[in-house]
Amino acid sequence: MRYGREPEVLKDISFELPRGSFHFLTGPSGSGKSTLLKLIYLSEQASRGRIEIFGQDIALLKRKDRPLMRRRIGVVFQEFRLLDHLSVFDNAALGPRIAGRRPADYRSDIADLLAWVGLGDRMHAMPPALSGGEKQRLAIARAVINRPDILLADEPTGNVDEAMAVRILRLFLELNRVGATVLIASHDTDLVARSGMPSLTLDAGRLARAPRFDPVGEA
Repeated sequence: MRYGREPEVLKDISFELPRGSFHFLTGPSGSGKSTLLKLIYLSEQASRGRIEIFGQDIALLKRKDRPLMRRRIGVVFQEFRLLDHLSVFDNAALGPRIAGRRPADYRSDIADLLAWVGLGDRMHAMPPALSGGEKQRLAIARAVINRPDILLADEPTGNVDEAMAVRILRLFLELNRVGATVLIASHDTDLVARSGMPSLTLDAGRLARAPRFDPVGEA
């Protein structure tokens, strides 16, 4: 992956994430973690090479089919990407609304999830009134409400305390247990160690370390 004529941000990356696996993506700042997540989420296009998601070569994916694939991928962005004109509840409800679900079918689920991430008493607040940690927790709730097949998270515990980081990790682990493939980019070495999960490590745009997998199917 390269931008314009700049040096390649990612070089000769090759790996497979088995369906239902859980991995961390580690490496120093500037190593390409966020760019790799963007490629998986289809918000960037690789300069060369092949990316296959859900058994499909995304280079061959028709434009009309891309939104449908994205609905199967939950993303926790590092910059949150909340809509300031919508309440906490309505931000969390974006996924179900876009999917065409009736409010009566998801209202209690969203209330329960917001309570779980510590925002139960902030459902009617607007994003500008939230702290950085509260915005982080709302971004996580929005990403997981539809139980995506793939969950990508870019530094999801960067703005929360240790206790909340552990709760967030438990939420990701629970989603993984019910079938989601999880990939979390993180600098939090303590969280990675606590999880006991394997890591992919990027260094200067190259994959320095990756687990070896049995051929059990890909995400």
